[in-house]
Amino acid sequence: MLLPIIAIVVGLALLVWSADKFVDGSVGIAEGFGMSKVMIGLTIVSLGTSAPEIFVSITAAMQNASELALGNAIGSNIANMGLVLGVTALVAALPVKQGLLKQDLPALLAVTAICCFLLMDLTLSRNDGMTLMVLLIILMTLMFRYKKEHPDELVENESIEGEIPDYGTKESIISFSIGLVTLIISSRILVWGAVDVATALGVSEVVIGLTIVAIGTSLPEMAASVASALRNHHDIALGNVIGSNILNLLAVLSVASVIYPIELTREVLVKDYGAMVMFTVAMAIFVMIPRKNKQLSKIEGSILLIGYIAYLYTLYLRSTGL
Repeated sequence: MLLPIIAIVVGLALLVWSADKFVDGSVGIAEGFGMSKVMIGLTIVSLGTSAPEIFVSITAAMQNASELALGNAIGSNIANMGLVLGVTALVAALPVKQGLLKQDLPALLAVTAICCFLLMDLTLSRNDGMTLMVLLIILMTLMFRYKKEHPDELVENESIEGEIPDYGTKESIISFSIGLVTLIISSRILVWGAVDVATALGVSEVVIGLTIVAIGTSLPEMAASVASALRNHHDIALGNVIGSNILNLLAVLSVASVIYPIELTREVLVKDYGAMVMFTVAMAIFVMIPRKNKQLSKIEGSILLIGYIAYLYTLYLRSTGL
């Protein structure tokens, strides 16, 4: 099992590195077409942090390992809220902007409910996947329209401008190409290693997706959120996680299920998707609590982190049959 483990480690490392190159190249190309840095931060950078999950899920679906894709999407969302937000809130309390309360958070709650409804028959069919894709397009359109109609709320994202480097056209194309190719290769390496480890350990692919792969593909969100908090850009972290979670459900699951329908067990729906729902509701309650300063406090971050550790422990008990 040594070679598959090495494949997972190398695959994850290349995945994170290539996602950065992919985003850098995409940013440069977008700038070449005249897109503002603020809008780039709202779109390309947000999509880029979900690139690992998307490419891993596409690869898993193409190799008939759709359970891995499902575990990756659900596990990444749980890791984003429990691990990423938990650790980031411990670094600094995260302020909550009005735009997040009016648009982003309600959108996440709605998408979570819709995906739950589609999964109730224990299958995410191609038609379900197409439905999620259409919903993604509608949601992105509404978000763009909202940002245009409320330009004052873009101020919270202006700090992103300093994080976006300037690239020439040639450098951008090279960076984009290298990132894309490496994303594809590293995704294949990671999926192969994950499937082999699951087989060797006698656990389901969904468990590997919920743990090793989910944590690994959440590293870009972790790095971006902690770095933002350390640089006093506290308002970026919460928005990044909520946006990434929406994309994980709408983009990752839709693409994977269109390629190959996803089947799941009642246990996964109740215990794992249920855990994701609980984390989502808990996060929503924490940020909506009436108080003078709207924020996700260090205490609430600790609760999320402890909850995530407890969830991992329950997964361990399930995988060992205890």
